[in-house]
Amino acid sequence: MEITYVIIIAIIAYIFGAITKMFIDEIPNKYIPIQNVAIGIISAVICYFTGIEPNFLQAIVLCIVACMGAGGVADLINIKNKEE
Repeated sequence: MEITYVIIIAIIAYIFGAITKMFIDEIPNKYIPIQNVAIGIISAVICYFTGIEPNFLQAIVLCIVACMGAGGVADLINIKNKEE
């Protein structure tokens, strides 16, 4: 079950990233957490309605935490690359 969350979140994040790159040249970093929350909520709705997670609140919490964690890891990698 847990790997299914990751796959759904990755697909939704890829779609959001592609849309952002197509229509917005450069999005300020302060709006990235809002985008991550939106990705988490959309992923939670998909997980709930496909039957992966029977509890809607738990699906929202799991997907938002996973998205925010992934965003934090990406920021750490970018900061490390800028320092080198």
